[in-house]
Amino acid sequence: MKGIIFNIQKFSIHDGPGVRTTVFLKGCPLQCQWCANPESQLTDIQILHDFQKCVHCFKCIEVCPHHSIDAKDGRITINQEKCQGCLTCIDNCPSQALSYEGEYKEVKEIVDICLQDKDFYDESQGGVTISGGEGMSQPTFLKALVTELKQHNIHLAIETTGYIQSQTFKDLAPLFDLLLFDIKHYDRDKHFQGTHVYNDLIINNLKWAVDHNIDILPRIPIIPHFNDSLDDAKGITHLFKSIGLQKVQLLPFHQFGERKYELLNKEYAYKNIKALHPEDLKDYQQVFLDQGIDCFF
Repeated sequence: MKGIIFNIQKFSIHDGPGVRTTVFLKGCPLQCQWCANPESQLTDIQILHDFQKCVHCFKCIEVCPHHSIDAKDGRITINQEKCQGCLTCIDNCPSQALSYEGEYKEVKEIVDICLQDKDFYDESQGGVTISGGEGMSQPTFLKALVTELKQHNIHLAIETTGYIQSQTFKDLAPLFDLLLFDIKHYDRDKHFQGTHVYNDLIINNLKWAVDHNIDILPRIPIIPHFNDSLDDAKGITHLFKSIGLQKVQLLPFHQFGERKYELLNKEYAYKNIKALHPEDLKDYQQVFLDQGIDCFF
């Protein structure tokens, strides 16, 4: 059983309680305009091009056996439908201007890496967090991975958008000790504008998880010009109270992923937008606190 991942990050302290290992799975059904991990959206190996390193020899175009590489205005372009992830282009790039994201790994390989830090999990009440992309984007592989990790009494969390076919969500969600559940917007049309999907399925899955007493930490990425107004906070607060949620974590917008868009030769809608910080969002936070919802950063 193999799945495609793009990172395994040790000693994570922001992806659930305690010290954790975060496993990032490739694939996501959302296309958030502000996505900090744009390399996670496709469930395929992706080639990245560093224009600053490139000497424009176009050796990559010459050697690609699948004819998936071209050049436009001096920049390398990758046809993702043709690319097979063979990495021939990377092996033959004289300036090391090409790199890749995505690697197939067996369940045992990942479990062995996670177990290296079992003592730290035990001491800190930490564990393993599945992330992405969408943590449930590879359901068969995920179930096999989680089943094996549970054999070692490891606390398991998952970061999820909630945009998963209902039966798949109901099958996978109860396997976890904690759902880190992202909520982007209360309004379905606004949600679509920012993510390219409506939020009906997300809200239905969230309600199901609450009704079945699954431990959930809702999290709101606060995005400028999308959901950062006090009216947005009031709308999300109303949604939470109607569902029965009593706590929420706010995730201020940051620019950690901006460079990745350049490497992927993709347009970034939030280029040059200033990052937010907790001190910028005190009034936003207060909207939740005034309604009796525990709201923190």
